[in-house]
Amino acid sequence: MTEALLHPDWRWPALVLNADYQPLSYYPLSVWDWRQAVKAVFLDRVHVLSEYDKVIHSPSMAIRLPSVIALKTYIAPPERAAFTRFNVFLRDGFTCQYCGSREDLTFDHVIPRSRGGRTTWDNVVAACSACNLKKGNRLPEEAGMTPRQPPREPSPWELHAMGRQFPPNYLHESWLDYLYWDVELEP
Repeated sequence: MTEALLHPDWRWPALVLNADYQPLSYYPLSVWDWRQAVKAVFLDRVHVLSEYDKVIHSPSMAIRLPSVIALKTYIAPPERAAFTRFNVFLRDGFTCQYCGSREDLTFDHVIPRSRGGRTTWDNVVAACSACNLKKGNRLPEEAGMTPRQPPREPSPWELHAMGRQFPPNYLHESWLDYLYWDVELEP
C-alpha cells in the first residue's frame, strides 16, 4: 500500500494561523487537512500565505494546495484552560510528578476520590502507572510521595508556551517563519 493511500487527506496539511498570524495552538499544532483548507479558501475565510507545489484540478480550474493559511477573523483565546487528560499531561511536561518517568502515564488524584478528592486542576497530577498503583488511595504524606510541583490550574497561555517545548514530528519548511522551535529539517 502506498503512503498516499494510507492517509491521502494528510499528505499536505495546512498550518492554521489566527488573524494575528500566531498559531491557534502549538501542541497539538493547529493544522487542517488539505480539504478543509481548500474549503476555507473558497468560502473566503482565510488568507493563503504559502502553498505547496501540489496542484489539484477540477473540471474548470486548478489550485495549488495551501501550506500556511491565516484566518480572516480573529479567534480570541479562551480565558480558562480546558481541564482534559491531555492538558494535565502538557502542564506536567508529560512527566510523572512522583518519579519523573515519561512512560505509561495516567493521572493521579493527589487527594484520592475515595477520600473526597475531586477531579480538578488543583487535585490531579500526571503519574506513571507504577507510582499511581504504589500511592493507591493514600494521601501523599501517608505514601511518602509528594508531587514535584503542586497541582494548579494553568492559564491557556502557559499551556500554549508548554506546547512549544514539544515540536511535532512533521514540520514543512514553509511553516518555519510562523513557528518558534529550534529544529532542523531533514534534507
